[in-house]
Amino acid sequence: MKKLPHAMYVLIAVSYLVSFAGCATGIDQSKRLDWEQMRFVDLTHAYGADTIVWPTEQDFRLIVQHAEETAGGYYYASNRIEMPEHGGTHIDAPIHFSRGGQTLDLIPLEHLTGGGVRIDVTAQCSQDRDYLVSIQDFERWESAHGRIPDRAVVLLETGYGRFWPSRKEYLGTELRGPEGVQALHFPGLHPDAAAWLIRERQVKAVGIDTASIDYGRSSTFDTHVALLSRDVPVFENLANLYELPDRGFDVIALPMKIAGGTGGPLRIIALLPR
Repeated sequence: MKKLPHAMYVLIAVSYLVSFAGCATGIDQSKRLDWEQMRFVDLTHAYGADTIVWPTEQDFRLIVQHAEETAGGYYYASNRIEMPEHGGTHIDAPIHFSRGGQTLDLIPLEHLTGGGVRIDVTAQCSQDRDYLVSIQDFERWESAHGRIPDRAVVLLETGYGRFWPSRKEYLGTELRGPEGVQALHFPGLHPDAAAWLIRERQVKAVGIDTASIDYGRSSTFDTHVALLSRDVPVFENLANLYELPDRGFDVIALPMKIAGGTGGPLRIIALLPR
C-alpha cells in the first residue's frame, strides 16, 4: 500500500476535525449566512459638530490631541471625545426610566439583534408634528403586510430623519436649555401602543427616527416607562429607515458597552438579501 505524504495526512485530519466540530455544535454549513449575498443599510447618523442632542445636553466634541509625524518616522493621530449618553443615534437602556433596570452593559445581545419590521407613518406625521403612533397604525400595517412577528425589532419611520441635522426642522426648535425642552415638537409612540407591542407581540426592541420615543410635548415620558420597565431597549435618532422594506430584514444594534451606562452611542445596521 502506497504511503501518503505527511501533508496529506494533516489535510485529512484537519478536514475531519472541521467536519466533526460542525456536527458537534449542530452547525449546518449549508445554512450559514452568505455575507456576499447580503446588503447592508446603515441606520446610524455620524457623530460630529452638528450632531443633534437634547436641548439641555452639551454638544458632541471631537478634540484633536495628536495629528503629526513623529520623531520615530511614523504618523500618529489620536483624538478625545466628549458626549452625552443620549445624543445622536443612541440606545436607551432600561435603567434610563426604570429604577433597578438593566444597565447598558447588561442588556442581552438577543435583545439587540433579530428580525425587523418597519412601520411607515410618514404620511400621518407630515400632517401633525405632535403625532402619536397608535395601535390602529399597527393594525393597519398588519392588514397590509401580515402579523408583526413575535420577538421582532420594530422600527418606526416618521420621516423626520430627512431633517437631520437641522435642529429647527428635526426638533421643532433651535432653543437650548429648559426653554428648548418646552418648545419641542416632533412625533412619538403612544404609550398604549407601546404596551400593545409588549403585550401582544412581545417585541425585543423599538426604534424611531426622532429624538425620543415619546413625542416632543411629553412631560411624563410614559412611553419610555412602558418599554424600559419591561426591559425593552429603545433606539433613537435612527437614520435611513426609508431604505428598508416593510419586513424581511434583520437588525444588528450594538452600542458601546458602558458599565453602568443608562444609554450610549449606537451603531445599528439592517441586513437585507440582495
